[in-house]
Amino acid sequence: MEPAIAMTESTRQGQAVLAHVRTLLPSLQASDARVAQVIVDEPDAVIYRSVSEVAEAASTSTATVVRCAQKLGFRGFHDLKLALARERATFAEAARTHAAQAVDPRLAPLAQVLDAGAQTLRDALALVDPEAFAAVAEVLASAERVLVAGVGTSAPLAADAAYRLSTIGVDAEAYGDVHTQHFHARRLGPEDICLAVSHTGSTRETLEIVGAARAGGATTAAITSFARSPLTELVDYTILAGTREVSFRLEAMASRLAHLALLDALLVATAEQHPERAEAALGAYSDMLGEHRL
Repeated sequence: MEPAIAMTESTRQGQAVLAHVRTLLPSLQASDARVAQVIVDEPDAVIYRSVSEVAEAASTSTATVVRCAQKLGFRGFHDLKLALARERATFAEAARTHAAQAVDPRLAPLAQVLDAGAQTLRDALALVDPEAFAAVAEVLASAERVLVAGVGTSAPLAADAAYRLSTIGVDAEAYGDVHTQHFHARRLGPEDICLAVSHTGSTRETLEIVGAARAGGATTAAITSFARSPLTELVDYTILAGTREVSFRLEAMASRLAHLALLDALLVATAEQHPERAEAALGAYSDMLGEHRL
């Protein structure tokens, strides 16, 4: 049986069960994926269903339902239901509060998008592995060179992260051209780090860049949305968040909010490693900005 994915304590306590399941859905075998999809699609019903009823809904066996729960990191199906019930109770209270606010119907799309984005950010706190987060911040603070990699819709996030890391005294770079990223990844060594941003963790160019950095002995880390992917198998550290989507939104826009928040949090954690250096760099940055303002 495939190993279970470790959960943070807050996830086990029912604060981000559905988000955790979504991160694993693409990597599950067909029968397990059907069970997980039932959990995601009908969470309130699953709480009150027996293992046999869930198996019937997923067109599979009761043994598969139990096995799937264990693969998701729970002791069994009953343990999963308890965690799900705790999460849904919290969700119901938030829904009642939101309904009481009487949103103007013309702003319904805005309310939907903001609610999904806010929940994605709340999920991030439960999904992120504290040890991986702290380790990446420590390496970023001490690295000689930092390459932030990202292609497609992740490229702007990578560029912004590198720019802001530079403002706290970290030698960080990001490049828009894939070939340039790959070239600089090959130049990284044991004292450096390549931090990749990728929603799916399956983009060929990102994998090649990280592979080149790893081959040179650099530390590798990823900010991504799915717990199992070619990228998570390749890097030293995975920081996981960003799976909630809203209808009619292009690829993983909600996940971008979570990834931006993680990058911002890493910036703060990295600055705290060397506060004097960060303060001096930010002072120089502020002086520069003053020259560009009226």
